Amino acid sequence: MSGPGMSPWREILGGGRHVEARPWPRFVLDPIRWSRMLQALEPGVALLGLWAEAEMVHAAFLDEGALDVVLVSVPAPEGRYPALSPLRPAAAWFERAARDLTGLEAEGGLDARPWLDHGRWPLQRPLSARPVRAAVEPPAMEFLPVEGEGIHAIPVGPIHAGIIEPGHFRFHVQGEIIVRLEARLGYLHKGVLSLIHGKSPRAAARFAARLSGDSTVAHATAFARAAEAALGVEVPSRALAIRAAMLELERLHNHLNDMGFIANDAAFVVIHARMGVLREGLLRAQLLAFGSRLMMDRVQPGGVAQDLEAEGIAALLDALETIAAELPVLLSHYENHASLQDRVLGTGTTGAELLRAFAPGGVVGRAAGRGFDARLLTGELSPETLIRQAAGDVDARWRQRYAEAHQSIAMLRAQLAGLPEGALHVSLPHAAGEGMALVEGFRGECLAWMRFDDGGLIEACFLRDPSWLHWPVLEGAVIGDIVADFPLINKSINGSYSGVDL
Repeated sequence: MSGPGMSPWREILGGGRHVEARPWPRFVLDPIRWSRMLQALEPGVALLGLWAEAEMVHAAFLDEGALDVVLVSVPAPEGRYPALSPLRPAAAWFERAARDLTGLEAEGGLDARPWLDHGRWPLQRPLSARPVRAAVEPPAMEFLPVEGEGIHAIPVGPIHAGIIEPGHFRFHVQGEIIVRLEARLGYLHKGVLSLIHGKSPRAAARFAARLSGDSTVAHATAFARAAEAALGVEVPSRALAIRAAMLELERLHNHLNDMGFIANDAAFVVIHARMGVLREGLLRAQLLAFGSRLMMDRVQPGGVAQDLEAEGIAALLDALETIAAELPVLLSHYENHASLQDRVLGTGTTGAELLRAFAPGGVVGRAAGRGFDARLLTGELSPETLIRQAAGDVDARWRQRYAEAHQSIAMLRAQLAGLPEGALHVSLPHAAGEGMALVEGFRGECLAWMRFDDGGLIEACFLRDPSWLHWPVLEGAVIGDIVADFPLINKSINGSYSGVDL
């Protein structure tokens, strides 16, 4: 893997061991080459994820200029590997999670504090070769210090008002101005990776579909595509078309939900109420069409669980017509109320520095000008139709969702009208293989990687929700804003608690 004009970091990859994986090969580097590769990474190379097995660390990168995904691994037989976080701050949470699960230490990492492990698991390092019994008394949570005159701390959570997932937020404020925010998650750790290990892809798909319930279709599709890539399976065209429609339906109903709740957190309940009515109509149509309001377990490795009949298609199209007719009215309400505009404009801005450091996907990235959507990798979306905003504030994220909602409606009309005939699923072989997939969910790209043993059982797996890159962005986006605007900023970014707790 070398040649004239090739980037230095790609030249270094050529000196590593090539592992067959689909659709992107994986390169195994020794620690020296790994360190050299990290130092040579260019600004346009974004971190997609980092994860670990008992004695091996893997990382996935996106070369944004070439729209190419690169997988790289480094052995850690002595329990240590050179840290990535000093060069890509987004790696810090991944390194902390890898340490909690496998015990592997990121040498020189930005943050060695626990992440998923709150000291209450019966075993420490549960995915390591040698787990150990946990201490009797869990350690106290550690937070970064803040110095300055008149600064005080405000702890919030992990239990919140209403029906919401648990997460702890530690604010440091000066008067009403936020000078630091730290999020502590992990309260919803489910042992997903342990539950998946050793199972067939069909049996394990249920766990992927429940990583974050609002993204059940996206995570199930990423899991299925990774399994199909690893095993060299070609899915029937009708099943692929139904999956594509479900992904757009999931994007649409979540965007409606988020636009409503952003308005609600700015005390404008009319938009919230009407968006809720529109979403409910779509969810009822989805129940009729798929037998599940959220379409959970409708995607399976090898295809889909059921067909889409004429009655269901008609119900979905009726719901889409209702949404398309009312969205412009709600946009008018949004734009023509000064009190609402005062709350969203210039609030919670994600500037160029945050974008470079964390490369957030989905709405959060595109609302700040980042030109990436995982559908570009598969041709499901063309660069000419990619929607972007520029301001990176709450208003830009609301408008990004609004524009993407209209785009999803147009795509769904075409998809539902032109479903190809054919089978709904194929059988998966019992064979070894390794595969990875990126699927654009409503928050951003959902990543799935897995490796099968010779019997077709899952030997290793990793699932990554877009929120891994959104929560740190939230911590930076609130700096300089007032405490009262935190719920509004938080909702506009809308990270999943469950999605990062594995």
